[in-house]
Amino acid sequence: MKIVVDAMGGDNAPGVVVSGAVDEARIRGTQIILVGIEDQVRAELAKHSGAAELPIEVVHASEVVEMAEHTMAVKAKKDSSMMVGMRLVKEGRAQAFASAGNSGAVMAAALFVLGRIPGVERPALGSIYPAAPTACLIVDIGANADCKPEYLVQFAIMGDIYAKTMFGLAEPTVGIVSNGEEADKGSMLIRETYPLLQASGLNFVGNVEGKDIGRGLANVVVTDGLTGNVIVKLTEGVVSFVTKLIKREFTAGFRNKLALILMIPGLVLALPGLALLYPTVSRLRKRVDWREVGGAPLLGVNGVVVIGHGRSDAKAIQSMILMAEKSVQQDLVGAISAVLTSGGIGKN
Repeated sequence: MKIVVDAMGGDNAPGVVVSGAVDEARIRGTQIILVGIEDQVRAELAKHSGAAELPIEVVHASEVVEMAEHTMAVKAKKDSSMMVGMRLVKEGRAQAFASAGNSGAVMAAALFVLGRIPGVERPALGSIYPAAPTACLIVDIGANADCKPEYLVQFAIMGDIYAKTMFGLAEPTVGIVSNGEEADKGSMLIRETYPLLQASGLNFVGNVEGKDIGRGLANVVVTDGLTGNVIVKLTEGVVSFVTKLIKREFTAGFRNKLALILMIPGLVLALPGLALLYPTVSRLRKRVDWREVGGAPLLGVNGVVVIGHGRSDAKAIQSMILMAEKSVQQDLVGAISAVLTSGGIGKN
């Protein structure tokens, strides 16, 4: 298995991208193809000792689709890192593509080169929701701002397959985002989609309010791309704010600083207990850290494509590559294709 990584994708490329790729290749032995401006990529690789012995290949691409460029820039820049990388997957030289670059451009490149899985009307971006007590995937989170009811039903079907394939759930619960739990609540789009989901053969649990996403009411939460994008980014912002707020409040003012100093002898005595708690604290930190998720799978295209945050650091890049690798191992694309070509979820 080889994973193509867009070395030029992201706010801090190619430095953090190469670092994340080196970490993943060093830890798991993942075979990686870094696509980008070759001299820049090799210069970054040279900063990592032992990188020459790792299973990392560099493929040159003379152009870069910038983060602020229009989505259709991929059409003009046929030798961009995105287009070259997608062609490697199309030709079978690699099994997945991962990029932290312009998400709209990545989706456009995937559609141009890989195409859609037969039967898919609109590909959708899924995102693992880290602030839920159970496994949860939100679909869509930005690929389709304007949707039709049949699009949302397909998002739900692809999300259901993802939850079965990647989460290992036998009967994932599926809900649709609305402003109330009653069936007659929500926009016209939601009200028209509701009966279609009821008849879809999915384990549909009805409407899901914003507060219920974090309670684990559904394993697959379906919505249009605009709403989904707002939900995910708002959650990230709240988690970041609360973390900074706690740190600031504990260290603000003379009284708090004095209290921390006075607590030091007690903390020393409590070190054995703190050591026992460390694994639990570490797991909690990982649960709410978006870098541990790494990226969003682009569901519905005829190949494994994972899109990471533009602000990804090396840790997030490593997680993004790992998500792509697992998607290949679990044959996510094959699973979606099998269901949609068979005529629906009930025939899975």
